[in-house]
Amino acid sequence: MKPQIASIQVGLPQSLGSKNASDSIDRPWTTGFFKNPIQGTIWLGRTNLAGDGQADLKHHGGSEKAVLAYAAQHYLYWRENLDFPNLPHGAFGENFTVAGQSEVSVCIGDTYEMGDAKIQVSQPRQPCWKLSRRWRIKDLAQRVQKVGLTGWYFRVLQEGTVEPGLEIVLCDRPYPQWTIARANRIMHCERDSRAAAAEMARCPLLAPNWQRTLLKRVTSNVEPDSNRRLYGENIS
Repeated sequence: MKPQIASIQVGLPQSLGSKNASDSIDRPWTTGFFKNPIQGTIWLGRTNLAGDGQADLKHHGGSEKAVLAYAAQHYLYWRENLDFPNLPHGAFGENFTVAGQSEVSVCIGDTYEMGDAKIQVSQPRQPCWKLSRRWRIKDLAQRVQKVGLTGWYFRVLQEGTVEPGLEIVLCDRPYPQWTIARANRIMHCERDSRAAAAEMARCPLLAPNWQRTLLKRVTSNVEPDSNRRLYGENIS
């Protein structure tokens, strides 16, 4: 099957929750996680799709995370494992739900053409606590990270219009050794391997924030607080 965009989802930040809620998962939060499917063409700019936005611009969005992609095939797994047979595309906050691709077949630096736009893979997605709050499953982000079904981000090299059904055409694969799956393993599962971290940090098309995290591991054995990212305000 040729890779293609199965669906496109966008959404703007919104504020939800109740200040006096007894359960932390019901307390106030602001998120751009709720994405709705679009029909027809939509403009893909340097930092996002038209009509899309992020609430936390420190950790989401920007040129290195302009578009989030998620494999359509993963929905079969999650619908069964979450006992949610109607889990819709966009449920993981992705803009592009893609058919014919996954973390084992996509590599850092892959460059693709879609219609008149051109995009490049920058890094794996690191799930955060807002995914868990969206579906009211407090350990969902941790589960996504553990099984490696994270999705990945694109930077936009050439703006243009895109639409569901477009073929995703590979133009260049300079680093076939750096699949998203391998990058996830090194970042989250092989933390004692400084050699692997140093090697991946030298990949020039890996997003700078990933390079910095890996280099800190190599030079000073410093790791980010992953529990804060994965559980955040859901356990406060």
